[in-house]
Amino acid sequence: MNSKVLLVLRIIFGLFLLFFGSNHLFQFFDPPAPPEAAMGYWEALMVTKTVTLVGVVEIIAGLSLLLNKYAALMMVILMSISVNAMLYHLTLDSVGLPMGSALIVLNIVMLYAYKDKYKDLFN
Repeated sequence: MNSKVLLVLRIIFGLFLLFFGSNHLFQFFDPPAPPEAAMGYWEALMVTKTVTLVGVVEIIAGLSLLLNKYAALMMVILMSISVNAMLYHLTLDSVGLPMGSALIVLNIVMLYAYKDKYKDLFN
């Protein structure tokens, strides 16, 4: 992939993660209310402080992409959040499906961009 395109995608994804991760911690932007079917899920995430953990991981991943330090590692860790977000939007809240799709697509693109860093994992 072209290095300039990858740089732009890395910066966009880093800013995306930094914004939404910070929002998990500081609530400066009110997301739309989840559907009734998802209320129990959100209550469980709030009570167990999982939302805070997701916010911290997203902030660290965003900073790592913007600084281009440990980005390959953070993309592997972030994949669990991306898959969970995609499954949540596929099953409980289809309104946010474009955002969940963007998250997982950008995560996959970045994983592919750092594929040389993962060669030792598969030997």
